[in-house]
Amino acid sequence: MNPGDRVRVDRATQRFEGVVLPSSTDEHLVVKLEGGYNVGVDRGDADVEVLEEGVHDVEEAQNGEDGSEIEFDEDLPTISLISTGGTIASTVDYRTGAVTAQFDAEDVLRAVPDLAGRANYRGRVVTNILSENMTPEVWQDLARAVYEEIEAGADGVVVMHGTDTMQFSASALAFTLETPVPVVFTGSQRSADRPSSDNVMNAVSAVEAAKSDCAEVLVCMHASESDDACALHRGTRVRKNHTSRRDAFETVGAEPVGEVDYDSLEVSFRGEYRERGEADLELTDGLETEVELLKFTPGMDPAFLEVLEGKEGVVLEGTGLGHVSTDLIPRLEELIDDGTTVVMTSQCLEGRVCDRVYDTGRDLLEAGVIEAGDTLPGTAKVKLMWTLANEESVEETMETSIAGELTRRSVPWE
Repeated sequence: MNPGDRVRVDRATQRFEGVVLPSSTDEHLVVKLEGGYNVGVDRGDADVEVLEEGVHDVEEAQNGEDGSEIEFDEDLPTISLISTGGTIASTVDYRTGAVTAQFDAEDVLRAVPDLAGRANYRGRVVTNILSENMTPEVWQDLARAVYEEIEAGADGVVVMHGTDTMQFSASALAFTLETPVPVVFTGSQRSADRPSSDNVMNAVSAVEAAKSDCAEVLVCMHASESDDACALHRGTRVRKNHTSRRDAFETVGAEPVGEVDYDSLEVSFRGEYRERGEADLELTDGLETEVELLKFTPGMDPAFLEVLEGKEGVVLEGTGLGHVSTDLIPRLEELIDDGTTVVMTSQCLEGRVCDRVYDTGRDLLEAGVIEAGDTLPGTAKVKLMWTLANEESVEETMETSIAGELTRRSVPWE
């Protein structure tokens, strides 16, 4: 089969039909469904039947070779656009019948004319993958690419990323990179060929945020279902809380650090943030990959923890204040004695772990479990990967805020 073919995919109890996208690889098939969503399938787990060949022509990315030139304006800042793939970069043009290959930065400019005249742009493709296929190795490649772009003079960076794992990648860059300029992640819940697409507004707002004074790693996505504003979330405090809404992302335990008003395109911030030029550019991109995130559920078999033997670190999502059943504690103590770092977070959306209130918590602390405060579980995993690779005192680092991931106290937000 080839890109542009219409196929039927059977996998376990699932069956769906759609158009093969150019982002497919030898291992993974990427299919755009009629409803507009992209589905990634492991070729080895699916039976695929070609229903019709060449239903759509495939337009390869032009990489600026279509005769158009992007003019440089000395009065405008330079923004680097970095592509990793995702919904924002995959379309089927139902008017022309063409499947458009994944965008590089120049393709983004052609697809989003509203970006013209707002900045000078440099383009770079780190990878073209579905975000569920993101790996720590790609995080490192991305961190190095952002570092190089800033070192080469970029006044800000916008990272185009799939939304499903964006919060993990944003956390990875927040820990691996000290940045003197804004680094803004954005993506699209709905692809460009859908009337309700959010790609234009998110991309334009992300560029405006990248020109701002907040030199942190941010996530820029719709603030509401309406096209009125984009919220700017701190990369270590954000979570995707809805599968399909355009305003799927929320800052947990606080308000977003800022906002881009889409009518005026004014960028405003609230609270404390690191200002442009405050930090020196620095890259510390070591990551320990032998770290897992485990969610505790009632009735969990202690034998299940055997899969964690030999791991360098484990982040637990405990209940409430950070608890697991008492029969797991001896097995956790054995893991810790064998050299595995165990960190406790909470399954609750807000609040912090505190293992000094009940007997179970005190037993966990005595066993050597480290509290992560109100650090989000996914962020805690990334932080532990970074900490094990770069810091001597793991417990002290995990209990200290490095990139805004850990607040001093939890407060209710309406």
